[in-house]
Amino acid sequence: MFATLIASLLALTPPPANADPNAAKQQMIYQIGMIVVMGVVFWVLLIRPQQKRAKEQAALLKDLKSGDNVTTSSGIVGVVQSVRDHSVTLKSGDAKIEVLKSAISEVAKNTDKNS
Repeated sequence: MFATLIASLLALTPPPANADPNAAKQQMIYQIGMIVVMGVVFWVLLIRPQQKRAKEQAALLKDLKSGDNVTTSSGIVGVVQSVRDHSVTLKSGDAKIEVLKSAISEVAKNTDKNS
């Protein structure tokens, strides 16, 4: 589909007057090359970092266990009491709340305070 779109766009442009056919081919190759370069730059700058962050977040939520100190995306800080399929029960101060796993943004592993 992408190749058809490119061919259609290039076919709409008329050849310049007194142009040699090799120059038109070179211009077409140059235009296709620029589109490919822009696609690669787009992937490197936008898509790849987002995929990396998504993998890190998934690993963070997979390793979540009771006793971890967590921070939610809304800023609630608490200690994990229990973990379910899609939710987590947190103890924050004197309150006990249940939040979605997807709301957990940071996890600090529980360290022994006696040592």
